[in-house]
Amino acid sequence: MKSQSDSSFVAYIGIDWADRKHDFCLQAADSDRRESGVVAHTPEAIVQWVSSLRQRFAGNIAVCLEIAKGPLINALQRYDFFVIFPLNPATLAKYREAFTPSGAKDDPADAELALDLVVRHRDKLQTLKPQSQAMRILTTLVEARRGLVNDKTRITNRLTVALKQYFPQALTWFEHRDTVIFCDFLRRWPTLKHVKRARQSTLQAFFHEHNVRFSNVVEERIRGVRAATVLTEDAAVIEPCELTVQALVEQLSVTLRAIDQFDDKIASVAETLPDYKLFSSLPGAGSILAPRLLVAFGEQRERYASAAELQQYSGIAPVVERSGNKCWTHWRLACPTFLRQTFIEWAGATIPRSFWAAAYYRHQIARGSSHRMAVRALAFKWIRILYRCWQDRVPYDEATYLNALQRRGSPLLKTT
Repeated sequence: MKSQSDSSFVAYIGIDWADRKHDFCLQAADSDRRESGVVAHTPEAIVQWVSSLRQRFAGNIAVCLEIAKGPLINALQRYDFFVIFPLNPATLAKYREAFTPSGAKDDPADAELALDLVVRHRDKLQTLKPQSQAMRILTTLVEARRGLVNDKTRITNRLTVALKQYFPQALTWFEHRDTVIFCDFLRRWPTLKHVKRARQSTLQAFFHEHNVRFSNVVEERIRGVRAATVLTEDAAVIEPCELTVQALVEQLSVTLRAIDQFDDKIASVAETLPDYKLFSSLPGAGSILAPRLLVAFGEQRERYASAAELQQYSGIAPVVERSGNKCWTHWRLACPTFLRQTFIEWAGATIPRSFWAAAYYRHQIARGSSHRMAVRALAFKWIRILYRCWQDRVPYDEATYLNALQRRGSPLLKTT
């Protein structure tokens, strides 16, 4: 991940990428002259541009741009003579602001600033080092799955709002709305009048087909159907809401099937990676969070020199600012949100499954922390533990860690 030496490159390129075209600024290593140009965002134009660079320069070319993934990165990574230096957009923005206090911005100027950064401050930048194909597949899969889960939440929230307008009883009969049985029920009986017409044997058969085997649950729902009263008979409310519910049910059904397909693919890919066993055995990880934790750490053990670097990069560690006699701590804003979600969600899942994690959480609450603050503090502590397990390739063992706490006389073991 360290920068290349000064003699490693025959040319330097700064790129300001966009959706339809990319502005670039180029400088040969043996010259101070800079050239600017534009490349259309098409595979043919990019290949032609790269071919011209290959014919002109015989050696590695440093490329600096403010993204670490995306179609342009995918295109450039096909060629082994490109060494990519991804920039944080905030870095380029601050660099621009230092020389343009007016706030003026232009794509060619940004491309030249990116070039200036890689030429003058290359020792402060890191190169993009792709992980294995399987790890990159898993990374994309878990992020896409999270997007589908967010879609599921959005659809169920809209479904809840629509049902409250004319058929609120359905929400009380089914505790979980993101299920196949809920979708099938509304698809078959979209209004209270529809379900009231159904025979008792029909309802019983429906619940049995969906593996509802507890007779008391089935009978309670059937009694609820018979005793239910229509909220409104206004067709201006019922008909639009019924169509909305039917549309949302179809969307939810497709989303649920897609999530199941992603789960199967994630499981099959994760099991091929050697480090998966380090995370699959963690308390509370399970089939969902274990692959996400594997992606969070990755397979390049030189990427983070210490646990503190990972804590800071993921946004779990707070930011401390000092100025004069003032000192304040605040939430870290610039961080990969999905990575931070992974650690926080998993830390919360460990509270009922790990003795020391539950004790630490109660200790934080007793000190006046809110639930979210306590879970973040727990995630901070977990990262230090996992980092050592990851570096040493040793699975986490609860008994081993409890013995270590006991040797240090930790107050967590005294917490009841």
